[in-house]
Amino acid sequence: MSLIEIAQVYVDLVRLEKEIPTEEHVAKDQANALRTKYHELLMQKMREEKIDFADRFDAMHKAFELVNNQSKAS
Repeated sequence: MSLIEIAQVYVDLVRLEKEIPTEEHVAKDQANALRTKYHELLMQKMREEKIDFADRFDAMHKAFELVNNQSKAS
């Protein structure tokens, strides 16, 4: 997967997790597990592509920037 594809999935999972009602524990846990997996993939791919990030929060912000920039370009 490309960096932009990984970032898009990650951003979609972050947004999905916010939309799941609190009482839906299983769905929230599953979304959280997938989000965590894609966050790790995102950071790994960013390292491979020599994209600097200070910490996991910075990586998250950069993922949103990538997706937003891709949306504007389309």
